[in-house]
Amino acid sequence: MRKFNWLINGGKMRKGALQALPFWIASLITGLVAVLYTRLFEWSEKLGRSLCGTHEWLIFVLTPIGFLSAWLLVKQVDIYARGSGIPQVMAAIELTTPQNDQQVKRLLNVRMLLVKIASSLLMIFGGGAIGREGPTIQIAGTIFRKIDEWLPDWWPKISRKNMILTGAAAGLAAAFNTPLGGIVFAVEELARTHISSFKTAIFTAVILAGLTAQAFLGPYLYLGYPIIGKFAPAMLLAVIPVALLAGLSGSFMGWIILKVLNWKDRLKGKTSEAFYVVGCALLLSTIAYSINGSIIGSGKPQMTSLLFTNAKHVGWQVPLMRIIGPVLSFTTGASGGIFAPSLAAGATIGSFAAGLLHLASSDTNILILAGMVAFLTGITRSPFTSAILVLEMTDRHSVIFFLMLSGICASLIATIVSKHSLYEYLKLQYIVKLHRHEHHTQEGLSSVDRT
Repeated sequence: MRKFNWLINGGKMRKGALQALPFWIASLITGLVAVLYTRLFEWSEKLGRSLCGTHEWLIFVLTPIGFLSAWLLVKQVDIYARGSGIPQVMAAIELTTPQNDQQVKRLLNVRMLLVKIASSLLMIFGGGAIGREGPTIQIAGTIFRKIDEWLPDWWPKISRKNMILTGAAAGLAAAFNTPLGGIVFAVEELARTHISSFKTAIFTAVILAGLTAQAFLGPYLYLGYPIIGKFAPAMLLAVIPVALLAGLSGSFMGWIILKVLNWKDRLKGKTSEAFYVVGCALLLSTIAYSINGSIIGSGKPQMTSLLFTNAKHVGWQVPLMRIIGPVLSFTTGASGGIFAPSLAAGATIGSFAAGLLHLASSDTNILILAGMVAFLTGITRSPFTSAILVLEMTDRHSVIFFLMLSGICASLIATIVSKHSLYEYLKLQYIVKLHRHEHHTQEGLSSVDRT
């Protein structure tokens, strides 16, 4: 009897280990790819800035070339590599069934992964106001799906949906070095089932991907340790209006992006789209050259400057530039995320408000962090993910309640502009597009059979 129980328990342990192994392997690969992508992204952004810093007129050459080549790469090679990547992962999770395997494969595949990286590098080199975090999530989802696809038939079955969802969480954790943020993102933004069914997979994937990234990048904070001194309860009177303004602005930016993308989809022919892309590039470069250079780039250097230098306050035009930049970049149809640009836009709103109130340096940092949480919430409608991300980026636990309050206020007011997040609308568009593609493919096969 003891021998029989040992065989049963041993079999269960073996099955559990075999089911966990693909998650571990995929997490390690995700961490390595995220590190490489981070290095390439930062190098491309610095190279573009350096060239334009040496010869300012070069922006009128580099930006159109970067935008046009990034868009053309997506348009010609893999259309599902466009944009952030988070809506594609959301669509893949919703579509993941044996019947829809080909549709999911179009959203998450190796060709898309390579196009995603190359296109976003071209965009940031050209001065595009994009981030690498959304693309990293789609890249990680692809890695996890591919590992699952390679498993032999005799391997213990693993939920493909949970595999992709876990990959997305690991990708965000590796991109921002925010393990809790990755877990909360998976639950709040992506999960449609109870977390108990895959919590161990998420925890281990986030840990392994994060540790792999840290092994090469070090145990860094995405932003650092801003100074936060003692604050009075009266700071609530400043945090709440900033959160409302930033949340409304984030939702409005998402609404503009969606409207422009819908209009752009009605353009006929690649020539019209190419003219739009070049027009966006020239407009962005003209603004950067003659009005305000803060419009270009991911926004991370700007956040760092606001939090860690004496240049705490910006004029009203800077938040406006940080909204216009992502709109012009994201609507081209090239690859690029919106997480970092959203955080930068929120930071400038908090900085501008602090300048109006003549706040001290440490109090200004509170409003900057609150603006970051609120603006990102306006885009994603994920207040707790936004709050946890900013908390882990700065390690300022003393203001956690201000951050959560900012997220909740932003989430409530964002519904004035639109009921759902930008990601939710784009996810539905991808699902509709995939169904149409499948329908046309079946019609084509039927006509061939009849012939």
